Amino acid sequence: LIDAQQARRALDYLVGFNLSPLLWKKVRRGLSAGRVQSPALRMIVEREEEIERFQAREYWTIESDLTTKGQNFVSKLSYFQGEKLEQFTVSDETRAAEIEAEMLKQAQGRYLVTSVEKKQRKRNPSPPFTTSTLQQEASRKLGFTAQRTMRTAQQLYEGVDIGGETVGLITYMRTDSVNLAAEAVNEIRELIAKRFGDDNLPETPHAYKTKSKNAQEAHEAVRPTSAERIPEQMKERLTPEQFKLYELIWKRTVSCQMVHALLDTVAVDLEAGPGNISRATGSTLVKPGFMAVYQEGSDEKKPEEEDESLLPVMLKGEYVDLRGIRKEQHFTEPAPRYSEASLVKALEAYGIGRPSTYAAIISTLETREYVTLDKRRFQPTDVGRVVNKFLSEHFHKYVD
Repeated sequence: LIDAQQARRALDYLVGFNLSPLLWKKVRRGLSAGRVQSPALRMIVEREEEIERFQAREYWTIESDLTTKGQNFVSKLSYFQGEKLEQFTVSDETRAAEIEAEMLKQAQGRYLVTSVEKKQRKRNPSPPFTTSTLQQEASRKLGFTAQRTMRTAQQLYEGVDIGGETVGLITYMRTDSVNLAAEAVNEIRELIAKRFGDDNLPETPHAYKTKSKNAQEAHEAVRPTSAERIPEQMKERLTPEQFKLYELIWKRTVSCQMVHALLDTVAVDLEAGPGNISRATGSTLVKPGFMAVYQEGSDEKKPEEEDESLLPVMLKGEYVDLRGIRKEQHFTEPAPRYSEASLVKALEAYGIGRPSTYAAIISTLETREYVTLDKRRFQPTDVGRVVNKFLSEHFHKYVD
């Protein structure tokens, strides 16, 4: 840890006193390079260049609208005439129309259920907040910038007047640890039993481990100082943004000590003529567990996440009615631009910067006009590109 601190100090000196003045001479005055801000800028610029180089590819999917027992559902073609359909198997409208016509002819208004697979899946709660996960979630769920999140968290940490005494509502908000103090865990478990019932309380408390290699773990995770201070009771003592952030932290902390959620997933294969297999998937929440309190958001919707829709009960060997077949045109999309949440996540994954500095880095990029925020996504400016090109070409070591 001492070596790491010494390295940061040396880099700050080199970058601050040697690289920044060079940028003033070569590019324009008032610019700055930074040990963390420069690699962050490089990531944003490289993502933008990737988007500019990207060439969209066309592909088509064939979906069937089906109905049985008065319930409608959708299935997607996965095998045609015995051949598995990959993403680009059907790449133009003519081919899609041929398949559609063939399917309609073969099916004659109904599909046969050939297999019904049922599985139970567990979903575990997310660990309590660290600085970076707090910034990511507040950005996704509340639309807060990293700076606004840290400013509001600072107020909650310093303390709020609750009936004549000032009390700090959350633990220290600059942390990279997911540990919770034993007394906090006991208090959370009592609260869960009282509010959500014993069946939502796991036998033993959950313990979480930090993934990042350079975590210092000097503080515990960001949590309410007392779980008994329920957000609703605090509402009139807090400003609207303090309340929103406190509620987010409270819910995440309580949910991390609750039981997992259980989902029933169902995959049904339907046949429309020999070798033409269409698949419908759905899932039902059997036991919400922690999801009754809190669910983590995500930046990019993953296509493989199955549909959370409900399927009607079907048995192997029965027929379902076909309402229509749709051919849908799609185009591949480039990787999305970084949002504040995904940039913080990427910086943390690469081990760039300390959690407490993310907010400052991001606001510096904006104040120096290296990037602009468009629809809450980062786009590099011309100056940002020039600075990045200059640093990447001549000082690769410092922006790597």
